[in-house]
Amino acid sequence: MLSFDVLKIPNFRRLLFTRFFVTFALQAQAVIVGWQIYSITKDPFLLGLTGLAEAVPALLCALVSGHFVDVGNPRLIYRFCIGVLAANTLVLALLAGGYADAPEAWIVPALFVGVFISGIARSFVMPSAFALLSSYVDRKDMPGATAWLNTGFQTAAIGGPAIAGLVYAGFGPHGAWLMPTAALVMATVFACTLTQIKRDPVEKREPAIESIKNGWRFIFKNPIILSVMTLDMFAVLFGGAVAMLPAFADHVLHVGPEGLGALRAAPAVGSVVTALCLAIWPFRYLSGRLLLFVFGGFAFSMIGFGLSTNFWLSMVFLAASGAFDCVNVVIRTSIVQLMTPPDMKGRVSSVNSMFIISSNEIGAFESGLAARLMGLVPSVVFGGVMSLLVVLGVAFFSPSLRKLVIDTHHDRDDPAKA
Repeated sequence: MLSFDVLKIPNFRRLLFTRFFVTFALQAQAVIVGWQIYSITKDPFLLGLTGLAEAVPALLCALVSGHFVDVGNPRLIYRFCIGVLAANTLVLALLAGGYADAPEAWIVPALFVGVFISGIARSFVMPSAFALLSSYVDRKDMPGATAWLNTGFQTAAIGGPAIAGLVYAGFGPHGAWLMPTAALVMATVFACTLTQIKRDPVEKREPAIESIKNGWRFIFKNPIILSVMTLDMFAVLFGGAVAMLPAFADHVLHVGPEGLGALRAAPAVGSVVTALCLAIWPFRYLSGRLLLFVFGGFAFSMIGFGLSTNFWLSMVFLAASGAFDCVNVVIRTSIVQLMTPPDMKGRVSSVNSMFIISSNEIGAFESGLAARLMGLVPSVVFGGVMSLLVVLGVAFFSPSLRKLVIDTHHDRDDPAKA
């Protein structure tokens, strides 16, 4: 069944465009920040430290962000946080882009402060968007909607890094910082067009601490959601190599910022093709076994990338990793959406964001630390092997995930069947 009908929903289209521009901006900004810090310091460890600078505030704020989304207005929270991201990027453009007359010694500290603020804002963006999506889209359309969102996400992830690399090479940081600033202004405009969602009134609001505890209890009592989140956290934490791409571009593949932009975009090339296919022909059945398989494919792709010394072969491995990751995102996000009650969306998503942040941003720190201790190439190969071991471990210890099959066209009390 084709899933174009979901695009007829005005609020879903607005959410799609908002996420596109946010992703475009943040992916472009990641290339600019990474290349600017590395060009100044020549230290891969600091590249990993940028991930930690974003992860720490995001993890801390995620403890409470889901509660505020569940008891508050997700639409207003979403708007406000995207506005914060836009203002933060504008300040970075003034300082790091050279528009303000600031000493060069301020640039690296300013970038770290900006990344820190971005981590705070993004900790509220994910749970609020998660709650909005389920209010705009029906259950049967959730896999298709998730795939369309991922298509937009990956399209932006291609354009953002690639264009940022080209602009940085041609115009330096002065021209490059204009891109994420303009994109986040557009994202803010689209976020402001989202209309009010219908929510059941909350009969009795729990104290914040009890509300947060209940969110964690729900996840730990649900072995499938817990397994999915754990798998994503540890497999990507060890297997991700995106933070090390500036160092690979410089020392291993010997390409400049243009090559770095292409390397950053390569996973999205594989992902956007896969996402478009899954958007047009969405999953009806969500399979735990397929989820395990694509995580394994991601791990093997990272091992291949770590061993490659050829630019184009490295691009192929990165594109393959993006294709596997796309299937993972669609299945994983749809499973969590469909298995979470409406009044728990914010809290479950905020906990999920903690797992994702840990896998991505803390994974970036782990990659930087491993590169310093082991060397650049061995650290990436080691991470891929560890990621594969995580997949095998979850497959062995979580039989409920192996047996999971969800029919998105039917409501079921027990979504798993042998």
